[in-house]
Amino acid sequence: MLDSRWFKTAGVAAAITLATATASYAAPAPATAAESAAAAVTLRYDDSRAAGWESAIAAGVASWNANVGNVKLVEAGPGTRAEIQIVATSGWPQATLGPVRPGGQARVELGSQAVAQGHDKTRIAAHELGHSLGLPDTKPGPCSQLMSGSSAGTSCANAVPNAAERSRVESAYARGLASLAPADGRVLVDAP
Repeated sequence: MLDSRWFKTAGVAAAITLATATASYAAPAPATAAESAAAAVTLRYDDSRAAGWESAIAAGVASWNANVGNVKLVEAGPGTRAEIQIVATSGWPQATLGPVRPGGQARVELGSQAVAQGHDKTRIAAHELGHSLGLPDTKPGPCSQLMSGSSAGTSCANAVPNAAERSRVESAYARGLASLAPADGRVLVDAP
């Protein structure tokens, strides 16, 4: 009888040890929505020099914020430093290739030349913001690819990143600030 209690006790101890060891190597539990939101990298933008583009910028920002979870674009308050400077120009749209880090600097130029040729302002704004988030052009490409830019033609008004584009941005900002490599720094001009 004593031997069977000893085996039972030893078996329970072994099971507890095995469970503890297994738990220490198990994958972490998925983050809750609140934890994911708290871990999101916040990037501020300043569009005070982009007169005439305000609604297109707001729609482009809303598109990115609705489609990626670990980076959020917010308008910089007065006197607050912005990572993304957005300006209106008379040339072709262009932007610094990111991914931009908090405290870093990227420039987006929303060029009226593309609008004069018939390209959609909201698509232009969302596309150029995509560059700041680390996405290069995918030209030529279909309208379903936001980063195909002007190669999708003037009838294309899609301002929503596709699954591959969303995934690439999510990857770039996957572990918050720890995973961010310095921005590329190249300026991508979106002329056809």
